[in-house]
Amino acid sequence: MPELRAGGRTRPVEFAPRIQALLDRHLGSPLFRLEPDTVGLAGPDLMNGVLAARPANAAERPTFKPVRGRLVDRTDAAAFMQAVGGDVRAALQRTCGPVPDLSGTWPHVAHTYLRDLVFGDESLRFRVLVDRRLELTPKITWSAVASGAAFLRPPRRDVPLSRLAALVLGSTSYADRRHAMYLYRRVAAPVCFTVSALVTNALWLGAPFADDVPDRNVILEALRLLPPSWNILRVASPEFAAVDPRIRADDDVLLLPLLSHRDPGLWEDPAEFAPERWDGLDSETHPGYLPFGPASERCWGRHMVLPLAERLLTIVRESGLRVSPHQTRAKVELDGLLEIAELRMVRGSGN
Repeated sequence: MPELRAGGRTRPVEFAPRIQALLDRHLGSPLFRLEPDTVGLAGPDLMNGVLAARPANAAERPTFKPVRGRLVDRTDAAAFMQAVGGDVRAALQRTCGPVPDLSGTWPHVAHTYLRDLVFGDESLRFRVLVDRRLELTPKITWSAVASGAAFLRPPRRDVPLSRLAALVLGSTSYADRRHAMYLYRRVAAPVCFTVSALVTNALWLGAPFADDVPDRNVILEALRLLPPSWNILRVASPEFAAVDPRIRADDDVLLLPLLSHRDPGLWEDPAEFAPERWDGLDSETHPGYLPFGPASERCWGRHMVLPLAERLLTIVRESGLRVSPHQTRAKVELDGLLEIAELRMVRGSGN
């Protein structure tokens, strides 16, 4: 079980077997074959070459891949991202009330807090779309979307309406409303999923943090060691063979920030959780650092994820919340996001 060091402490992380196998077999390797028809990449130049070879196609865009065969055009994608971005900014500008009690099992507690912070004024038909339990199966998600679209009613005039919800309510047919509600889920839920995973990871990796360490540095370092978006898939394409002859025209390519973020050739003390390293590094240009994808296709969500993560981390640090002293190890499952599965956060001397 790998141990990550932070401030003289060690924090064991038990990875799912397939993730651990990647770390054991391929850490430090720029290119390797994962399957007969799949090549893995972790070298910065190779990753940049593949990403620059062609734009991501419709199926490779995680948030805006086709919805049940219906393409999501870039106009709709931009509209939904701008809407949720506006809703996040509005939530961050609200005056903070009493410090919330965020003790309990993370990332669930953190996800619920973020959902209520950004989407707490929405009707139940919308709020359910941000629920973590919808991740259990696509059938549950589609059922919630279809029923919500069928029974959705405009809110009363005195009920605040988010920009995201307004896009859904502006649909003129049931099919369009259902499509829009699915996109609501696609853009709203990942904000809460990603931020809650990121801050949970940061707390396990390094808490308690020194008072002089900025929240942004903590977040950047957590993104390095446990990036929630830990791989980028590009399906087979003839352009990739020109990047490196070891990539065949029929090879899918899996780019792995999980590995490049820990490559000893790119990082000093790569297993050390050291937020102070970011005092002298540029997160936008450091080789192999791709927590939000490449510069040419940088995830729009980073402008929401980073401020929300800093807000959440500030609350934890100011409230005295801490990792339970009785928790001695943590697991990372093979799920969509790379996250500590269950972290017990307690107040004061609690267990």
